[in-house]
Amino acid sequence: MKCCKEKPIIGLYSGEKLCKSHFIGYFENKVFKTIRQFDLIGKEENLGVALSGGKDSLSVLYILNKLSKQNPKIKISAIAIDEGIHGYRDKTLKKAAEFCERNEIELNIFSYKEEFGLTLDGMLKILNVKPCTICGIFRRYLLNKKSRELKLTKLVTGHNLDDECQSILMNQFKNNIEASARLGPKVGISQNEKFIQRIKPLYLCTEKEVTTYSFLNGLLDDFAECANAAQSFRAQVRDMLNGMEQKFSGTKYSIVNSFLQILPMLKQEFKNGIIKVCLKCNEPSANEICNACVYLERLNKSLEETVK
Repeated sequence: MKCCKEKPIIGLYSGEKLCKSHFIGYFENKVFKTIRQFDLIGKEENLGVALSGGKDSLSVLYILNKLSKQNPKIKISAIAIDEGIHGYRDKTLKKAAEFCERNEIELNIFSYKEEFGLTLDGMLKILNVKPCTICGIFRRYLLNKKSRELKLTKLVTGHNLDDECQSILMNQFKNNIEASARLGPKVGISQNEKFIQRIKPLYLCTEKEVTTYSFLNGLLDDFAECANAAQSFRAQVRDMLNGMEQKFSGTKYSIVNSFLQILPMLKQEFKNGIIKVCLKCNEPSANEICNACVYLERLNKSLEETVK
């Protein structure tokens, strides 16, 4: 596709250079094609978008809100988690709230402080653990639990192609093939009434494309990253992949496309995994006690020892 006479603002992997209007059309068509290709959204849905206030979640919410206006049977709301990361989450949640108010989208906010009694910052002062590990456990726990309570049919996340590529390699480096079986445009292996299925409409969109789309539509005026992210394993893998992509263009696409070819076999191999119910909180878990309850118990014990 040749662009018009307008000045190009982005070059794609294919070699095409697109102006603002053509790129926006290209990006939105790519998202809708992904939705159709992987059958992510049905004719009647009550979708909740996991909204952080960052470029990815704002972009997918913006696009799906357009879809909802075209099809009243597809309802859209947003669900945000306030981990309590001082100087970061308060700012992104403010942007999320302003966006939802401007676009008349229902926003539900749940916090670590209210649900667990401590903010993430408070937890990290007590336990010597990697921030992203404990944060991810509690965040996923709350998103699933609250999505079910809100009677959502699916939870939409803003994961893009770069995110998926990183997750694929991280699981390979950790020899965790079963975790890879839970990846893909539709997350999960087994059907369970306590699990809310997660979908990724931005699955085939690169980070560069999402960033460009968010800025062109005025969704984001700056780029803020959680201070804890720099310490993560994911950040190391991300930097490695960016270096490979710079030297060998198309690396990320190749990794994800190759993975999609073997994903059906992985899901078939691990489809009989037993999903248990946590004996403490009654939430779905791979073990008798879920990871969230394990960490909560450690936190409570540490607090009790401090009091003594």
